[in-house]
Amino acid sequence: MIRNFKNKTAVLTGAASGFGLACARIAANLGMNVVLADVQQDALDLAEAEIKAMGAQVLAYRVDVSSAQEMQALADAVQARFGAPHLVFNNAGVGSGGLIWENSVADWQWVLGVNVWGVVHGVRLFTPMMLEASHKDPDYEGHIVNTASMAGLLTAPNMGIYNVSKHAVVALTETLYQDLKLVNDRISASVLCPYFVPTGITQSHRNRPANQAHEKPTPSQLIGQAMSDKAVHSGKVSAVEVAQMVFDAVAQDQFYIYSHPQALGNVQSRMQAIVAQENPPNPFAARPDIGEKLKAALKT
Repeated sequence: MIRNFKNKTAVLTGAASGFGLACARIAANLGMNVVLADVQQDALDLAEAEIKAMGAQVLAYRVDVSSAQEMQALADAVQARFGAPHLVFNNAGVGSGGLIWENSVADWQWVLGVNVWGVVHGVRLFTPMMLEASHKDPDYEGHIVNTASMAGLLTAPNMGIYNVSKHAVVALTETLYQDLKLVNDRISASVLCPYFVPTGITQSHRNRPANQAHEKPTPSQLIGQAMSDKAVHSGKVSAVEVAQMVFDAVAQDQFYIYSHPQALGNVQSRMQAIVAQENPPNPFAARPDIGEKLKAALKT
């Protein structure tokens, strides 16, 4: 929980677009020091100029969150410039779909590297800094927010690699919350589970590592890409609205953050099936037309 954000420090990964940039703008408006971390240098430069123009103290850092060495360098730079951060938003993520057996080793390494290891590095590097700061300062308040997805609570077909990565983030963050409660009452955690929100995640391939340029999408991956593009771009909840939900949750020590709580009916059906030892329910029960379109497309 953070009750007063002014003059505190926020570290945001995936900060040059989507939820990261929207949160950076709120942080600047609240008077925070803002650390912008992103893998895309041109977008990072634009974000840095914008947030500086808002009057914030800014540290912009190009980083591949999947790299332990690069994340260590980011943590060292934050410590040197601002000291321990108060808000850490492990938000960087990439999207990928396709039938789960068609994902290549490179696909798994890329998606898990960013979506899971990026969060792992953020938690393992910044949490000790925050704990040390809280021991030294009785007024210190800290909060870690990890971006998962509704895909971390559901198992929709043709997007298994993404589901796996986001389920890992939910489990990691729930455990982080419980672990923090054992040792500290002034640092907490939240998990962000957005549904379809217009961001740049469906164009994640723009930042795929150069050494994977030879990887060609399979037919099922192309179908998944097209369906995700349509769903995300038709989303009615904006990244700005989700960013405000994040800050509201941090101020209230709210753990689960949902952009579309109406989707929780599908989560409830899944959990009921688990408890009842029933087979996984049809994820398209509410929209059978989507399931039929996907089945037809995959058969062609």
